Amino acid sequence: MSNLDSMQRFTFDQTDVRGELVGLQKCLNAVLSKHDYPQAVKVELGKLMAASALMSATLKYEGRLCLQARLPGDVTLIQAETTDTGEIRAIARYDESKEIEHVELAGGQLVITLEPAVGKPYQGVVPLEGNQLNKALEYYFKQSEQLGSRFWLECDGTIASGFMLQQLPASEQDDPDAWDRLSHLASTLKAEELLNLDNQSLLYRLYHEEQVRLYDETALRFACTCSKERTGNAISQIGYDELMDVIAEQGKVSIDCQFCLQHYSFTKEQIANLFPEKKLH
Repeated sequence: MSNLDSMQRFTFDQTDVRGELVGLQKCLNAVLSKHDYPQAVKVELGKLMAASALMSATLKYEGRLCLQARLPGDVTLIQAETTDTGEIRAIARYDESKEIEHVELAGGQLVITLEPAVGKPYQGVVPLEGNQLNKALEYYFKQSEQLGSRFWLECDGTIASGFMLQQLPASEQDDPDAWDRLSHLASTLKAEELLNLDNQSLLYRLYHEEQVRLYDETALRFACTCSKERTGNAISQIGYDELMDVIAEQGKVSIDCQFCLQHYSFTKEQIANLFPEKKLH
């Protein structure tokens, strides 16, 4: 299997092609333990988590990358986020009254949001044509970065794995045939190999005639970025009067994080503190 709960970069000597491998097990199962998702949802959620981790490797700043698949069927949303420090979380929304045997991606949109710790966020939207998440990711990089990119994503509901190749801007050492050759070899990768081979074995299987340089692993872990402060900032958008109405009816404002199910509650005084311009009556 891919080295689990980690990302690992690799490059090819004398070429302008790089790659990333990701494997998720504890991260994936920590997410799945919070929710009773159908098997089909688990599979697509795992793939999106792997994709989010792979794409986070392209971040050149402190921040977070969010992938959000907005879908037209009984499964309406799948979302995964990875930070530059390797913290990952994910969630799905679906019609629990329906028996979900398949997740329909076609006709949906993939929203890619880059949220730097400092500065304004960037958002890109690409169509989910067909039923392949990897094709949408490849289209995004082609349109926004003008970089050739290939993605392979697999999940069996317990382990998720991802493999990315990316063509970098050409340099004087560029092998003009490298991209076609290396991506063609990667296209022979089988699903069971991506899920079951460790990184070194997988790269040897594909590229034993190439000069591959494998870098140190980056650990990945499940972690939620929610906090009482962030939750307070979010509910303040509801408005002072509306929140005070909830206080009058229920004695407090209660909210659960959708990702980790952490419970937060706010008293009348705490709600008032969210609105310093208001006076508590």
